[in-house]
Amino acid sequence: MTTQKLRIVPHLNSSQALVFPIMEYTLDEADTVTIGRSVAEKRVTKSQMTFRSKVVSRKHAEIFLEAGKVYLRDVKSSSGTFLNSRRLCGPGQVSQAHEIQDNDIIQLGVDYQGGTQEIYRCVRMRLELNRESPDNVASRKFNLKTYHSLRNLTTPPNHQMILDEEIDEIHVDECCICLFAIAPFQALFVAPCSHTFHYKCLRPLLANHPGFNCPLCRAYADLDASVSVEVEEVKLMLQRH
Repeated sequence: MTTQKLRIVPHLNSSQALVFPIMEYTLDEADTVTIGRSVAEKRVTKSQMTFRSKVVSRKHAEIFLEAGKVYLRDVKSSSGTFLNSRRLCGPGQVSQAHEIQDNDIIQLGVDYQGGTQEIYRCVRMRLELNRESPDNVASRKFNLKTYHSLRNLTTPPNHQMILDEEIDEIHVDECCICLFAIAPFQALFVAPCSHTFHYKCLRPLLANHPGFNCPLCRAYADLDASVSVEVEEVKLMLQRH
């Protein structure tokens, strides 16, 4: 049976973007994910996608799998469903099914009263379809390489001085925002994807905290995600590679 892996992350296109938890689904031909406004007294199931926004209808849209392709359909929402900025149908109508692709942008409703209050903001989400797991081999190697680079940046191995003739062989990373070198004694920000920046350069991009989009690889991350990792777990990770 064909399955499709779907990951939903906030689309942070402004400082007033609605930030919500990352949502992940595995779809097969029998599955339909209903999209709507969260209701306090209603229990949310694995086949639902809900948001705390009053511009989202209780039953707003749905995502489903058919013949191996993933589709989106508006189901009589009052404020509209938009796929890559194009509205699917008028208010109170059921739209045609539209195929969705990796990196598509879906918007539910439109901001009310300028979206100054979070409860009146529309929902903008980015779809990640069938992407490789962040735990793949290439990602692990990159993460560990960054880990070692940052340790060496602050404390050279065994506290040994670097010989002059070796200096030209040292690789120095740059901050992709200001294009200046990342150097000792600077305040740095290491994203969950392991890309590293000067904190001073990156600070304006933290307006949507805890949501964060890496300016280099565009990976989305929740900066409030758990960091509960024991020392022994880190040692095992380093020993494996």
